[in-house]
Amino acid sequence: MSDIAVLVNTAVAVLATVVLIVRFRVNPVISLVIGSVYLGLSTGLGVTKTVETITGGFGEIMVEVGLLIAFGVLMGSILNETGAIRRLVEHLLRVFGPKRLPYTMGLAIGTALQSIFLDVLLVISAPLARRLAPKIGRLGTARMATAMAIALECGIVFMVPGVAALALAGLLGVPLGKMLVFGLVLIVPTIIISIAIMSFLFHKGFWNEAKDEDATFIEDDGETSNAGAAAGGANPGRANSPAGGSGAEGLEPVPAAVAVEERPEGKEAPLLVLFAPLLTALLLIGAGAVVEILKLEIAWLQLLGNPVIALLIGLIGTGVMGRFTVGQARVETAITTGFKESGQILILTGVGGSLAATVAAAGLGDILGGFFSASTVAPLLVVWGIAAVLHIAVGSVTLSAITAAGLLAPIAPALGIDPVLIALAAGAGSLFMVHVTSNTFWLLQSLLGQSVRGALKSVTVGVSVASVVAILLILPMSLFL
Repeated sequence: MSDIAVLVNTAVAVLATVVLIVRFRVNPVISLVIGSVYLGLSTGLGVTKTVETITGGFGEIMVEVGLLIAFGVLMGSILNETGAIRRLVEHLLRVFGPKRLPYTMGLAIGTALQSIFLDVLLVISAPLARRLAPKIGRLGTARMATAMAIALECGIVFMVPGVAALALAGLLGVPLGKMLVFGLVLIVPTIIISIAIMSFLFHKGFWNEAKDEDATFIEDDGETSNAGAAAGGANPGRANSPAGGSGAEGLEPVPAAVAVEERPEGKEAPLLVLFAPLLTALLLIGAGAVVEILKLEIAWLQLLGNPVIALLIGLIGTGVMGRFTVGQARVETAITTGFKESGQILILTGVGGSLAATVAAAGLGDILGGFFSASTVAPLLVVWGIAAVLHIAVGSVTLSAITAAGLLAPIAPALGIDPVLIALAAGAGSLFMVHVTSNTFWLLQSLLGQSVRGALKSVTVGVSVASVVAILLILPMSLFL
């Protein structure tokens, strides 16, 4: 088959997947499989080879990230049950003061709290941010809403164990320790710079409190009940979700267990103790990456630094802390919720890998390889652009990042591009234009007392700024890798 025919059929497959999701509201999992089947058959792979490629691609990425995603979601569910997030935000306020709160809260959400399921983290932390916004002073709501939007979205694509970061690392064969290190190096300046840019724009008149804030928003003294009511208020916006109400992020549906009644408090352990298992897991992963880079033979550290073992240790430790603080029954409830939440994540990640495998088997990698020179800059801009376009159309950060990365993954070795750069560029592009098809958009709009016009500024513009800042930081990184 000619190169042009392969390119055309690949474009048709990707476009058809987008149309099925957006226009006909077909579930993203089904749409991705249909697109993969079409691509395999139209490029001459044949029935048997197409099916083998789709199932093989699914299995390969599950081998890489299946347990990692499950362990991460379960750990986050237990941490949520212990009230660790609420206490961390309150601690940040006391330590850093209200003026620095957008930056400190943003960095905490974008880095240390990425084991938390996105919508759970949002619904728990947003009411706190809403109450703390007036303490910042003028433009408090605008700055806190923007900081939360940027941190939440950047965290899931750049920071291990964010679900999209895990999926991208598995798809591209990036060692998890390496993804952790480079993701951390990228996300910290991206969050700080993006919040600073948006704060500057707000002070220059970009935010109109009378029009951009929802005057009908009624503050509630109860954190959980407020979160639940606000989350319920976000549901009308979910009708715009291309995933048919499953959360336009594709991987972040609102768990029913978030909006629950007030529960009696258990024993209150020190905050550092609650997060110690998670921090230990991340340190072990980082240490394992260093050992691998330096090619040292330290058997016990190689074992403990393996991402699966490290996150398992973190999960066990978090479970023990949970039993001590809130009791066995609530830990079991949290685990049950975590299993429900991880199912959709695993399946969608797997079929994303199926499409990427089919694209590779169709020979697109060899064709694209001839279009690019040895320069690493143009391909990174291309993968950023593809992810951005897909996100605008589909509304799923993770889906658009995986699809864009999968298109260039086959030619990464030939171009001399480090796969971690493709992962980061795809993640950066997938952040562009978070808008009304996103469940996160509606949650931030309602939970933080913004009008739709205000959310378009704080969420859509704010996260788009972060997307551009990130790719501008990634391009210089490509000169050194």
